[in-house]
Amino acid sequence: MRYTTSSTLGALVSQPTSEATAILVAQLSAGLTMEQAAAAPKLFKLMRDYGEDEIRKLLAVILRAFVDSVRVPDKPTPADVLDLADTLLQTYSHDSLRDIVLALKQARTGGTIFYQALDPATIYGLLRAYFERKAAFLEQRHLDQKARSTSAEQSAIAHLQQAAPHLLAGIGRQLPPDHPNLEHLRQRLTVINLKEKRGLLPPDQAQQLRDETHAAAQRRPRPDWQPSPEAQKLIDARHRAEDRRLAVKYGCT
Repeated sequence: MRYTTSSTLGALVSQPTSEATAILVAQLSAGLTMEQAAAAPKLFKLMRDYGEDEIRKLLAVILRAFVDSVRVPDKPTPADVLDLADTLLQTYSHDSLRDIVLALKQARTGGTIFYQALDPATIYGLLRAYFERKAAFLEQRHLDQKARSTSAEQSAIAHLQQAAPHLLAGIGRQLPPDHPNLEHLRQRLTVINLKEKRGLLPPDQAQQLRDETHAAAQRRPRPDWQPSPEAQKLIDARHRAEDRRLAVKYGCT
């Protein structure tokens, strides 16, 4: 055993459930859901924060309150309750105290038939059934979250696919920032948009004028404007001759 059967703890589980204890257990279980129980602090953390003996006492009190609430003649003894509290503390250290409370509450209110007897094996079975339901609940919640995440991603992708042509068209319609008539072109587009907004231009005509403005803003390279290699040599020779003439004229030689 991992606990000391002190007279205080033995007396605690030997006495019938008091009104204060019943109120405490009722407050712990009031409105409790499996999601809340799963999110509550785990037993190992409570033991670290408050001490193992204190949490064992609390578990023993909760178990005793459950035993007293079941109206059967054959019930676990105080020693059984202590042993059960210690076993639960070690077995379900990574579950919460509220999980234990909720499991016992569901067993008491879910129409469980105890057939005139309640023993530790029955309580173990009730707890195992609860944690199986909890595992299924957590798995389903994970699948639901994954499905919602996938749905959100698909929705975002679909929205992007719908918006992509407009985005690409917008990028293609951007004015070149180095265009010599950039301000004039911007003003022209502003005037077109304002006229369309005020109903002075029909949408199709406004779009046509915008397309013409953007087309006029494109500056495509013209390789046919470049001199041929022979012409470039003549141009360079003329520039060198002009440089020599100026140097002689101004005495820079």
